[in-house]
Amino acid sequence: MEERLPDAGPKAPGTKEKTEEPIARFLVSSSPHVHEGIRIRSVMGLVIVALLPASVFSIYLFGLPALFTILVSVASAAGFEWLWQKVVRRPGTAGDLSAVLTGLLLALNLPAGSPWWLILVGNLFAIVVAKQLYGGIGYNIFNPALVGRVVLLVAFPVHMTSRWISPSAWGMDAVTTATPLGRAREALLATGSVDAALTRNEAIDLLIGNRAGSLGEVSVILLLIGGIFLLAKRVITWHAPVAFIGSVWAMAGIFHLANPARFADPSFHVLTGGLFLGAFFMATDYVTTPLAPAGKIVFGIGCGVVTVVIRLFGSYPEGVSFGILLMNAFTPLIDRAFKPAVFGARRAKTA
Repeated sequence: MEERLPDAGPKAPGTKEKTEEPIARFLVSSSPHVHEGIRIRSVMGLVIVALLPASVFSIYLFGLPALFTILVSVASAAGFEWLWQKVVRRPGTAGDLSAVLTGLLLALNLPAGSPWWLILVGNLFAIVVAKQLYGGIGYNIFNPALVGRVVLLVAFPVHMTSRWISPSAWGMDAVTTATPLGRAREALLATGSVDAALTRNEAIDLLIGNRAGSLGEVSVILLLIGGIFLLAKRVITWHAPVAFIGSVWAMAGIFHLANPARFADPSFHVLTGGLFLGAFFMATDYVTTPLAPAGKIVFGIGCGVVTVVIRLFGSYPEGVSFGILLMNAFTPLIDRAFKPAVFGARRAKTA
């Protein structure tokens, strides 16, 4: 936009009138100057759509307890965000669906039939502490849903690690059982070795989701379909998910080759737990993960390494949440090491 300087006013008597071209100022707004017109609400909506198949299937498997967990989590997440913005008198962003997505992701990280107070505590930390206290969407340094899950995991380990409902719980006579990772850990502690036949025979059940676990540990196939949908819509890129899953497979394979009796085969580690949920839906978060493709690959590899180390040697049978959160802390350093190309740099180089 061009702005002309105002006239200096009348001249003193006896002075010559100078004819000069008016000085022009150009007011330039801050970057970015070119954008695709994609809104936050649209991106969040696409991610929610991608999660719907797995969410609906979890309700089919676990019944009303799963539906209760999802509804309470989504409603409480949106409610906490609305209430916080009313208290601090900040412009409302509850309509951008980011809180709804956080609530859905937290629900998929919880056991079916989690008590209502547990869900509220998790969303309180996810929305208020991990997101709003940092300044709201775009300013948080850790994934909010995973912060809520880890807080619950540390504060209420019994509810988060030992109350898994077996599938087909529509009859409301739910049977509590262990997850595949939990049973492998129990066998290792009891006998000094994992049940190799058990881990191989469960491959089909692990693929379709017929197993105990959190709502997001259901069908790997449906989660993969959701991830492919996001890739096709260009909401995410392949770098972090492929690096994450590939590093888990490679590292678990190395330990399995070194000691097959003690360490399960890599396919078991890839298909169990919340690996696909974390790789496609949380390790691809725009705010808490690196920007450059090379940085995303490093981020994914780091997540995979931490996940396998915790699964094999840690106190908890699952390490996806810890892996992503730990790498969230390294995101600024990764961005510094792998800076994305400046807009127009490639054109200027080839010119």
